Amino acid sequence: MVERVPQAEALAASWIEPARLLVRRIYGLRRRIATIAVALTAVALFVHVMFGANGTVIYKQKRIEREVLRQQIDQVQQENDRYTQRIQGLKSDQKAIEKEAREQLGYAKPGEYVYVAPPPAKPAPPANHSAKK
Repeated sequence: MVERVPQAEALAASWIEPARLLVRRIYGLRRRIATIAVALTAVALFVHVMFGANGTVIYKQKRIEREVLRQQIDQVQQENDRYTQRIQGLKSDQKAIEKEAREQLGYAKPGEYVYVAPPPAKPAPPANHSAKK
């Protein structure tokens, strides 16, 4: 074993010298490496903020969707208010009740006649049978 010691030292020396040069070069470039790492981190963070699961693009889409839903809620609320007013009118107003009875049910007062229009006639089938052979 003692005979191999000089060979091992020579081998270690041959590896140590290139490693020292590499460490010196990296140490000299440390500012540039740090700047590149910070820039890459900033770019990655920007991409995440803009296009991530809750990014700015998605946020704008959600705001538009919220406005559309808010408009739909307003429309449904107005329709609900109209129905509520109509129900209240049918519960208390005799003229509204009479109007609905005449229009929907075809009721009439004694001595009145109700005229009902006949249903529209179905169009006649075409007389041209050129498609059939």
